[in-house]
Amino acid sequence: MKLIPRLGCLTLLALLVATPLAAQSTRQQQPAPPPAPAIEEKPAPYDLQLTRLAEVLGSIQYLRTLCGAPTSEWRSSMQQLLDADTGTEPKRRERLTAAFNRGYRSFAAVHTSCTDAARTAEERYRIEGATLATEIAARFGN
Repeated sequence: MKLIPRLGCLTLLALLVATPLAAQSTRQQQPAPPPAPAIEEKPAPYDLQLTRLAEVLGSIQYLRTLCGAPTSEWRSSMQQLLDADTGTEPKRRERLTAAFNRGYRSFAAVHTSCTDAARTAEERYRIEGATLATEIAARFGN
């Protein structure tokens, strides 16, 4: 009869002892509940305009702050827009927040001081933002 080396014997013994326990523990475990179905976020028909509006608000926030208007009015407007329109849609909220930040950063990369060009851009963006808000409300509002 051939002797199994001591380490091999202990390994074999561990396997033999663990097998029934493993079998019992798998029987006692309950199957995991199926994952909850993902909530499908359907795009609103005005999402493109709303995304552009978010970019415009971010741009205006940066330009107004750059030119000395100590206000977070545009950021507050964006927050109100997010709260009203993306309550249960976190991905949509993220997209609009990213658009606001993109608008903010796009001017931060170009304008480092308040110039006539910055003031002109801020005025044009305010007009575009007002136009977008009016069009969205007129076409899709209640």
